[in-house]
Amino acid sequence: MIRGRLMPARVALAAALVGSASAIVALPMSSASAKPHDFVAVRVASYNIHAGAGQDGVFDLDRTAAAIAGLHADVVGLQEVDVHWDARSQWRDTLQELGSRLHMRVAFAPIYDLDPPAPGQPRRQYGVALLSRHPIVARENHQIARLSTQVPGSLPALAPGFLEAVVQIHSAGTHVDIHLYVTHLDYRGNPTMRQLQVADTRLILAQDPPDAVQLLLGDLNAEPAAPELAPLWQSVRDVWALAPVRSGIGLTYPAAVPTRRIDYVTASPNIAAVAAAVPADGLAAMASDHRPMVATVRVPRGSETDQ
Repeated sequence: MIRGRLMPARVALAAALVGSASAIVALPMSSASAKPHDFVAVRVASYNIHAGAGQDGVFDLDRTAAAIAGLHADVVGLQEVDVHWDARSQWRDTLQELGSRLHMRVAFAPIYDLDPPAPGQPRRQYGVALLSRHPIVARENHQIARLSTQVPGSLPALAPGFLEAVVQIHSAGTHVDIHLYVTHLDYRGNPTMRQLQVADTRLILAQDPPDAVQLLLGDLNAEPAAPELAPLWQSVRDVWALAPVRSGIGLTYPAAVPTRRIDYVTASPNIAAVAAAVPADGLAAMASDHRPMVATVRVPRGSETDQ
């Protein structure tokens, strides 16, 4: 079920805190007894596209689209997506253009939704998004704690920009519903906002049914061992760390010579990691200031959930 917003009490908690400033769990069937038809393989990626600008700082949506196409992913979570935002992306709807070029369905969760520069023009929006080769049957823009970059002197508050989209995969006469979440956590050196955001994220994830299939994709702006991410690993698993087959060293930022792993594909315990990769060269290493994380996972076929 797609749910409503978090309780406003989180706003007070966020302000108070800032002011005071292994292996994936086994599926229900054992790996030894599970048959291939018990699972659906899904290739999934997370990519901070830097509003369509490459590591050279040049806006080139053709290059962005080609880099995403080269991932051969069924679903792609995107961060730093401009929709008529400003001149840096030529005032274009980059998400709809990417969806059209890649023949993929789209879902969008604006973090910022501002008045247009002139009456009658489209609203200025910036946020996170999902591209999917499979039907998107539900979507919601959840609120988590944020500290605005658009309003000087703002205090932490619940704000939108945490996307949930239910993707329906039809296979072998049935369907599997996957709850896809896309997020972009705070970039500041102080981890307090990320701590709050992780807490809000876990509250939202916990509102799904206990057997729900969940994939959380995003730029978390922290490395796996960061203390602020420790609670998150109680809800989802880091697919890169668990995949038996890995390509590359896993570092995603900065794209030119990556030194940190801050971009993630994560999964609920009922999803098995198969393989993970971070492209070491080619367009995917040039088309943004981040490199994408791409993974293949196995989703249990008996995981349908009610909407």
